[in-house]
Amino acid sequence: MTIQYPGGEIGPDKPTFVIAEAGSNHNGDLDKAKQLVDAAVDAGADAVKFQTFRAEDHYVENSGGADYIQDDRSLYEILESLEMPYEWIPELHAYAEKRDILFLSTPSDIRSARELDPHVPFFKIESFNLSNHQFLDSLTELDKPLLLSTGAHDLDEIRESVAILNDLDLDFILLHCVSAYPTPLEKINVRSITTLKNEFDVPIGFSDHTLDPSVAPSAAVALGACVVEKHFTLDKSMDGPDHEFALEPDELTEMVDSIRKTETVLGDGTVRVVDEAEELKDLVRRFVQATDDVSEGEVITRDNTDLLSPGKRRNGVKPKHYETLLGRTATRDIPSGAGVRWQDVEGGKPDESEK
Repeated sequence: MTIQYPGGEIGPDKPTFVIAEAGSNHNGDLDKAKQLVDAAVDAGADAVKFQTFRAEDHYVENSGGADYIQDDRSLYEILESLEMPYEWIPELHAYAEKRDILFLSTPSDIRSARELDPHVPFFKIESFNLSNHQFLDSLTELDKPLLLSTGAHDLDEIRESVAILNDLDLDFILLHCVSAYPTPLEKINVRSITTLKNEFDVPIGFSDHTLDPSVAPSAAVALGACVVEKHFTLDKSMDGPDHEFALEPDELTEMVDSIRKTETVLGDGTVRVVDEAEELKDLVRRFVQATDDVSEGEVITRDNTDLLSPGKRRNGVKPKHYETLLGRTATRDIPSGAGVRWQDVEGGKPDESEK
């Protein structure tokens, strides 16, 4: 399965799709939202993603607070203050398109999804909606692929949601996620990507909340994640619940660079001698080399040959043929240090014996 978007595809054997998660780190300022788009572009991300929600569609009003957020307000009040106006959506989409980066936003409710629908090629669904089967069902009316984070759900709950998504006939990618803000490195458990790959016949990605810019994302790519998503901000010191654990622009650049380098070193899995190793292959590998001057008519023995590296001298036959070569008579003079080749001894060789 792959997911199409303007300019590319997301899925196995495709370049890692990097989402710079701006979330609500615009703090209600459209200019800051555009600066976040610019920072994502400068970092080399494939997409910049915001969050689209309405507090009244998310929390009960008397919701209380959260210990991890140092704020006296209720979660309802905090979320209400971070709402992205719907009228921003077409403007941010147009601005992102102008900057040649994909615009995305996470809808937390069907009303927001409908507002986003004309402006995004697929929906990214937050972890806390993964088990909201009614919401997933409502998204079928919009008929878009989904990226779904799995944080705060165990494997059985993920199985239930995957079964629902399969019944709904929606294309989707699962993103391993730990919903701790920030997530300690020892808790991120990137090998869960392998577990999800083995469990479900869908592409697997990674949504990261660790503070380190590159360790977990690079490990995820090495394990086959086709998507990497990470929060970022213009400045960690800004007011708001998501700034402190987000990457700053230089760290986001470091993350993207690390992901691309990881892709490079992973290669294609083909075992071969690369062009850069060809010289050393002949210089350093062992071959049958003469250790004394061998005269025409002299028998090849262990006393006048050995398995040695030829350096810049002519190399002889490969070590696997040494036993076959021993006991043969030289048909020409072989100077000390030179390689002993099949044409130097009686009987020669079949062409395939050098393979």
